[in-house]
Amino acid sequence: MARGNQRDKAREANLKKQAGMKKANTKTGAEMQRDRDALAQKMREKQAAADARKQAGNADGAAAGGKK
Repeated sequence: MARGNQRDKAREANLKKQAGMKKANTKTGAEMQRDRDALAQKMREKQAAADARKQAGNADGAAAGGKK
């Protein structure tokens, strides 16, 4: 039982640390919206590139399903 106090102190310190981590979101609504829009644009570009590859594959007579 000699380590009981040390264990309790460590537990309290860890709880404080975890509580601080939960409050880590510091973005404003406008920043979050801008990030969301940027990510959506990137995904649209990826989808357009994938569609272009798919069309190029179909034009060459390749199967549209991809590798199996």
